[in-house]
Amino acid sequence: MKKLVLYSAAFFAFFSACKLSNTNQQNQDNKELSALFDKYYEERLQLYPLEATAIGDPRYNDKLYVDFTDDYRKKLKEFYNRYLVYVTRFDREQLNANDQISYDIFKREMELNLEGFKFHTNYIPTNQFWGMTLDFGELGSGAGNQPFKTVKDYEDWLKRMDGFSTWTDSAIIYFRKGIAANYVLSKALVQKMIPQMDAMLVNDVTKSLFYGPINKLPKEFSDADKKRLTDAFTISIQKNILTSYKTLGDFLKNEYLPKARNTSGISALPNGAALYEYDIALWTTTAKTADEIYNTGLSEVKRIRDLMDSVKNTVGFKGDLKAFFEFMKTDKQFTPYKTPEEVLNAFHAIHTKMEPNLKTMFGRVPKSKFEIRQTEAFRAASASAEYNPGSPDGSRPGIFYIPILDATKFNTTSGMESLFLHEAIPGHHYQGSLQMENEKLPKFRRFLWYGAYGEGYALYCESLGKELGLYTDPYQYMGALGDEIHRAIRLVVDPGIHVKGMTREAAIKYMMDNEAISEEAATAEIERYMAIPGQALSYKIGALKIRELRNKYQEQLGDHFKLSAFHDEFLKDGCLPLEIVEKKMDAWAAKQKK
Repeated sequence: MKKLVLYSAAFFAFFSACKLSNTNQQNQDNKELSALFDKYYEERLQLYPLEATAIGDPRYNDKLYVDFTDDYRKKLKEFYNRYLVYVTRFDREQLNANDQISYDIFKREMELNLEGFKFHTNYIPTNQFWGMTLDFGELGSGAGNQPFKTVKDYEDWLKRMDGFSTWTDSAIIYFRKGIAANYVLSKALVQKMIPQMDAMLVNDVTKSLFYGPINKLPKEFSDADKKRLTDAFTISIQKNILTSYKTLGDFLKNEYLPKARNTSGISALPNGAALYEYDIALWTTTAKTADEIYNTGLSEVKRIRDLMDSVKNTVGFKGDLKAFFEFMKTDKQFTPYKTPEEVLNAFHAIHTKMEPNLKTMFGRVPKSKFEIRQTEAFRAASASAEYNPGSPDGSRPGIFYIPILDATKFNTTSGMESLFLHEAIPGHHYQGSLQMENEKLPKFRRFLWYGAYGEGYALYCESLGKELGLYTDPYQYMGALGDEIHRAIRLVVDPGIHVKGMTREAAIKYMMDNEAISEEAATAEIERYMAIPGQALSYKIGALKIRELRNKYQEQLGDHFKLSAFHDEFLKDGCLPLEIVEKKMDAWAAKQKK
């Protein structure tokens, strides 16, 4: 085997010592392994500075790297390979339970990241759903996680803006590499990207999204600093931002769109079927096949439709499900609000209603503060309800954002209760905050994310509604079923599109036939799955696994099963791949028996 990197003698000496010292560490965390994880995490933040910004670490707030280039990928490959070599020098059997979990996660992460470099995903640097072209606007608006509190904060962002034109120029180069290799986006997705680029263009710099931080200059800044920063932002927005978005938009419109593909799924790309298998493993953290997932989806869609029929019959509605969906969408009784404050208060009332039962079902609760806010106007039109994690130091609370474009049209049957359970409490706020607050975890685990765990848990939380005293209104329960069938439909259309020949149009129709969704919303959803294959599978696959484990342990333990203990154990160790979760929870259940 060819060596990819030359390791220093000092490092080998250090890790040889680690190997020797492992044998007496079974009852306590291995200090050398912990040092390795800390070193890895520090080095990772330097390679991924936007991750550092997201968790509130300001040291690299001025850095913006073009991390999709061949040179940068070579650097990342060396990084992951080096740490794979380091971690495998430890004897896993000599580690305690916590370190074994860390070892398993870490080794899996290194191997999976290395496997990902086999595919030329860097030939598609951004798409209509996520990527730097979208993230940069949120960061630069002043409403994201890029801080704008000190003069240095503003200067850091100016440096990031300086790097944006390099990023977009490089994106064009790699999009062209994709054209040459027949590795391109679907036409439907490119058509959505062009207006996104155009939307960033303004004739008056002060109207730019990126001028937002100047509108909020802190009062304590000196007049000289205010003028200097205002002038610098004005120049940078003109030179780096507007020019870059225009150049990229023109490229997409004139050169890339004519070369984009007419197919919907990634199996049309070189090595596309293998890439989808990789995406399944990446997002579901399982070894499931596309066929398994597809068939599970068909079964779940049927089960949930039967429940929906039952609710429809309970309320005495005459007509089929489609007519019932339309009734809930249009009847005036379901749009009772007049102001955004009334909508926000309704969500607060949901929290209050379930609190007594919440205390019996969860022993561990976060220290982090929690807030419910209306989504800012500039992004509300294209935003979904979402949870924005707090910061580890407590300076930023966890925030549940609700987009309210027109309170008089905010529909109560949209699944308000299930939405709160998923995005807020006990969903993302509990899971994310408890993980971040757990200082016993290595840093790489405190901020690690697996969709199958995190989104799976949040979707599982939606199923707790009745136990928490919610879903007493049949229309709210119908809303929850609507949310659940939406995730089940994903199990059908995602593999359907990517490996089973389902077209974009057929997938949109399947979604509209089975849930209460507009053609516009269904189109946006299906195009999201086209852009990020496999991601949408994580929710339902994760929720099904959690429910499967809960049922298994209830049956095994009988009267010894305590739901709060199950939840606490599940959340205790933070985000884990599902295969590792099951091993950990099986060990927990075995102890409960004793």
